[in-house]
Amino acid sequence: MPKPRKSSTKLVPRKLHIYCEGIKTEPHYLRGYIGSIKDGALRTVVLVEDTNKNTPIQLVNEAIVKKESPLTPDGDEFWVVYDRESPGKYPDALHDKAYNSAKKNNINIALSNICFEQWILLHFTPSGASYSCQDDLVNNSSLKREILNATGKAYDKASPEIFKIVASKVKTAKSHAEKINKNALSAAQPGRNRPHHLNPYTDMPKLLDAIDKFK
Repeated sequence: MPKPRKSSTKLVPRKLHIYCEGIKTEPHYLRGYIGSIKDGALRTVVLVEDTNKNTPIQLVNEAIVKKESPLTPDGDEFWVVYDRESPGKYPDALHDKAYNSAKKNNINIALSNICFEQWILLHFTPSGASYSCQDDLVNNSSLKREILNATGKAYDKASPEIFKIVASKVKTAKSHAEKINKNALSAAQPGRNRPHHLNPYTDMPKLLDAIDKFK
């Protein structure tokens, strides 16, 4: 009797997909972080996806489309990374729409308020100051000085070396973020406790922890 054929079906590893609002700072930081992971297998399944979307709801929708694709295995994890930005640019209604859609479809959000530079700044100092926009933070916080002291060069949001500059301080940044997030939540007005309501605030520690723990 002939031996039964072995199944040709191969298990496809789960993947963690990340969609970023920015095309330089956030992807450069995250790809640097992923590249620093010692587990080679993990590095291959955490993906910063190429995207031309740049609003919260567009990013969430793109993640939903990918998640629901018949080509996407069950169990893949999805994150969107974007800034709160100024209320004039992204009103609360837009953020609420993105937040509600993400929660409904099991898409994770890593929001930084007011901008991603808040997370970069926390690598150096536990700054709890609120800023109105990215330019306000970059020009009026200690970020420029900290980067200059660390590198001898001016801060460049497009620098592919951004993670390398702060790599040794990630644990410090997480600790600082935990404190400012806690303070922001404790001071929040009733009904205004979503991340886009809190300034300053950042979900980046949650994303980095999710990457580290992904199996």
